[in-house]
Amino acid sequence: MIPKETEAEVLRLFHAEKWRIGTIANQLGLHHTTVQRVLRQTGVELKALAPRPSVADTFVPFIVEQLEKYSDLCASRLFHMVKDRGYPGGPDHFRRVVARYRPRKPAEAFHRLKTLPGEQAQVDWAHFGKLKIGRAERVLWAFVMVLSYSRQVFLRFFLGASMPFFARGHIDAFAFFGGVPRVLLYDNLKSAVLERHGDIIRFNPKLVELSAYYRFEPRPVAVARGNEKAASSARFNTCAARSSRPARTQTLPTSIDRPSSG
Repeated sequence: MIPKETEAEVLRLFHAEKWRIGTIANQLGLHHTTVQRVLRQTGVELKALAPRPSVADTFVPFIVEQLEKYSDLCASRLFHMVKDRGYPGGPDHFRRVVARYRPRKPAEAFHRLKTLPGEQAQVDWAHFGKLKIGRAERVLWAFVMVLSYSRQVFLRFFLGASMPFFARGHIDAFAFFGGVPRVLLYDNLKSAVLERHGDIIRFNPKLVELSAYYRFEPRPVAVARGNEKAASSARFNTCAARSSRPARTQTLPTSIDRPSSG
């Protein structure tokens, strides 16, 4: 089945624009039999539905066979393969033919994760522009930890995103929450993950030391798995939105940590 909007567009192109069946099928990415079915349902006579023969028709079984074996095979490579087998057409028309028969990957369903109290939190840096301190300008960062179950947020500003600030943010967050979550999620930020090759992760050694002392499991969020961020992602979106606002010129508040002079 195709959407009602697409059916309406098929009828408009056929009756108002006088397009042929094959043209409608190519431009809308449909099979010509689908276009025929839509037109039959509105009472168009069958004799008006004879599609024009295509130079690619003879090669369709070969195209389908190759795409079933190699679903990601590019159209240009297929074009050279059929050219060697006698295909007389050009590449532009052939690309449309390949797009029509290429298997479509089913949409992947994601289950929104729910966690137990105290089980998990997410950690990240949020950028809040620059802060003027005397004659100097410093980048203002916020360390953020969000409990996945309750969505409670801990946030502390730092004038840097180095590992000492990152560790201090953890320690202060644990004191604020009155405990340590069993699992901490990191969105592939450099303070936590030094290298990643597929499922092979190399954590920052200082983070490993911190996790060993406080007995939590560091875990990077899987690539393209937004559901693993659970309920905390909305909080990070709020921080990201705020980060676009320029910081006002002001004296340094006592709640912001400076890097040590030594």
